[in-house]
Formats: sequence, structure tokens, C-alpha cells
Amino acid sequence: MQSWNQRLYRVEDALLVVLLSAMILLASTQILLRNFFDSGFVWIDPILRVMVLWLGLIGATVATRYNKHIRIDLLSRYFERNTHRLIQSIVGQVSAWTCLLIAWHGFRWIHLDYQDGLTSFTGIPAWMLEVVIPVTFTLIGLRYLIGSVRLAQLYIRHRKVAEKGQQ
Repeated sequence: MQSWNQRLYRVEDALLVVLLSAMILLASTQILLRNFFDSGFVWIDPILRVMVLWLGLIGATVATRYNKHIRIDLLSRYFERNTHRLIQSIVGQVSAWTCLLIAWHGFRWIHLDYQDGLTSFTGIPAWMLEVVIPVTFTLIGLRYLIGSVRLAQLYIRHRKVAEKGQQ
């Protein structure tokens, strides 16, 4: 399982590097063409918007990998560490199932676009540009799910140790 995770991490990191590099190159080219040659490529602006979506969602998977996603954490100050684990586990479960629901509907959307044969601005099938949505939300949801189960296990283990100490 560890080797699969490492491969996935490398793919995510590589995609981020390639996307960001391509975005910088394309945006710079478009700026130079517009400012110095009064021209440009019509397809660069829409592809940059798609690349921003991909970069943001893949970046979110990496943030979830390191547990560095945006969160509002007001409760940790008011509860002991083990109770906070339980709360975080519940929040993780809600986040996981929300992401997995978004992924499910994303896959349905992709399937509809595939069936209808919708194309994008350059004739590329629309589903190819949209596939990042269900894939990344599935990955994020699974990471939240695994993390919440681990936190619940820590909570239970700590409770058992505390109960033994009180006896």
C-alpha cells in the first residue's frame, strides 16, 4: 500500500509542476504576443481557466495529504486533546462523505457529457477537461475518511488507557 501512495504522491506533485510551468509559459506567451505583436492565440485564455481548475483541485489533494487544508478550529482550545480527536474524526467523516457525494455527482456529470458528445472550445471532449473534479474529490474524500478512522482509533485507544489508569 505504501508504494501505491508514493506513486500517487509523485503523480500529484508532477502534475502540479507541469501545470504551473505550462500556465506560466502560456500566460507569458499570450502577454508578449498581445503587447508586442497585437496578436495572440484564442485558445490560451480558456485553457488557462481549465488549468487553474486542475491546479486548484490537485493542490487540494496535496493539502489533504499533509492535513494542511483550510479549517476553522475554534473548539480545540476548549476540549482536552482526546475529545478534540473525536470531534476531528466526526468533522472528517462529514467532510469525507460530502466530498464523496460531490465526486459521485461529478462522475454522473462526466458520464452525461460523454454520452452527449459535448466538446470544449478546441473540440476536445468536455468530459476530459472536467474529469479532474470527480477524481480529485474522490481522492480527497478517501483521505478524509482514512484520517477520520485513524483519529477515532486514537480516541478509542486513549480512552481504554485512561480507563485502565482509573481502575
